[in-house]
Order: sequence, then C-alpha cells, then structure tokens
Amino acid sequence: MARRKKTLGFALGAGGCRGVAHIGFLQAMEEADIRPDYITGCSMGSVVGGAYAAGVSLEQMKQAVFKLRLLDIIAPTTKRGGFSDTHKIRKLLEKHIGNPDFSDLKIPFRCIAVDMVTQTTFEFTEGNVIEGIIASSTIPIVFKPTEKDGMRLIDGGVLDRVPYREVKAMGADVVVAVDVLGRLDCSKKMPSTIGILMETIDLLCNIRSQMKHDQDKDMIDFWLEPTLGNMSQFSFKELQFAYEKGYEIGKEYAPKIKQALKNTRKKG
Repeated sequence: MARRKKTLGFALGAGGCRGVAHIGFLQAMEEADIRPDYITGCSMGSVVGGAYAAGVSLEQMKQAVFKLRLLDIIAPTTKRGGFSDTHKIRKLLEKHIGNPDFSDLKIPFRCIAVDMVTQTTFEFTEGNVIEGIIASSTIPIVFKPTEKDGMRLIDGGVLDRVPYREVKAMGADVVVAVDVLGRLDCSKKMPSTIGILMETIDLLCNIRSQMKHDQDKDMIDFWLEPTLGNMSQFSFKELQFAYEKGYEIGKEYAPKIKQALKNTRKKG
C-alpha cells in the first residue's frame, strides 16, 4: 500500500477580543514549521483564519489588532436589527485582506454563521470572503444581521463556536481545535440589562459547546483552550495578554502536533 502525509486542519473558534490568542497560536505554529492544509473559523476565528488563508502575515495582523479601538468597528445605526452597522468592519477587513473570493485564498478556508430563519448554521465556502467573515462575526444585538438569499445571518458562535466538523469534512486527518472562550463564567456583580442578555447567550454557548465536544471527541485530535482567565471578550485592554497566552499554548502543543503528523497514513 502507498502511504501519504497526513493533512492538518485548524478550527479557530469564536471569542471577540480573546480571539487575538489565535494570532499567538499561529505564530507558535509557524516557528515550529507547522502549516495547516485547511482552516475553518467562527467569528473572531474567521477574521484571523480568513486573513491567514489570504496570506496576511502574522506580524501585520498583530500590529493591526493592537491598534484597534472600539470606535474603529462600531458604526451606530437607527436601522432595525442591531445597534451598529458593519460597514466599518468591511472597510477595515478590505484594507488588510483585500477583497478576495474563497477560490483566491492560499489555504483552503471556510467560515460559519447562523441563519436565524432556518435556525441552523450556514457554511461559507465560495464567493466573497469578506462577506463570509462579516456574517460569521455579527454579534447579536451589537451588529445588524447580514441578509443574504433569504437568510438572516448572525455570529456562528451562537450555535457552533469551534467549527471542527467543517475542517474535518474538508479533508483534515489531524484536527486542532482552538477554543479561546473555554467555560465562560457569569459576572459576580449584577450586569446591565444588555449584559444579562449577553451572559444568557454565553451560558447557552457553554452548554452546547460542551455537549458537542463530548459527542465528537473522537473527531478532534487536539482541543486547546488558552488560559485567558476572566478576560472579557469585549475588552481591548488585554490584547497583548491574549496573544501571549495563544503563543504559550501553541509552543506547548507544537511537538505533539508534529508527532501526530509524523505517522503517515496508508492509502490504497
């Protein structure tokens, strides 16, 4: 029987500002000469994954993110559906990524959003990459949903915050899932009304994510959770911390991932 090299897939999860850990993780992978054959992303994971698949350097990503402020992405609107429009996000992404289609990417990439009409996930596999990333990152209430082909698309993290099934389906033999949210705890102090709603979403995401992980654990080779403590996914104050924690877990697991890739797979 012939043998072939195993393929590697990275599934980068949702997490807002905590998602900067993905950049640190990828930096550690590059230093270990580990390159993915496939990437999937959800929410902030789709931003980092899409940019990386497009060929944006990690240093460029890091510098762009560290300069980011809330007003760079928030565009208040009176339109129905959310407090903010997404046109600032689009301009920011186009500035750094360009305006590629999925077929133009250097690494095969997919991202997911949730369609509120059918109450299912929707996977972006073709067409405009920026459109897919924005839909995948549309935090409910904060941003106005993306309307496309009769769908009303919001942040993929609502139903599936780490898209490991999708990267496995793309052909990855070794699946590395990076969950930057882990178990989200509720605030000790009574939050605002909006805060209560966001914590409710987090609670539901916790339960669904754990159930999926338990059900599909044989599909996942490495499930990584950077130790980000109580860092808020909406805080821009600890981005360096998130990057370092992502880098730290990447360095820790690089030898194990390399070992998993060493064993060739029979083909015949």
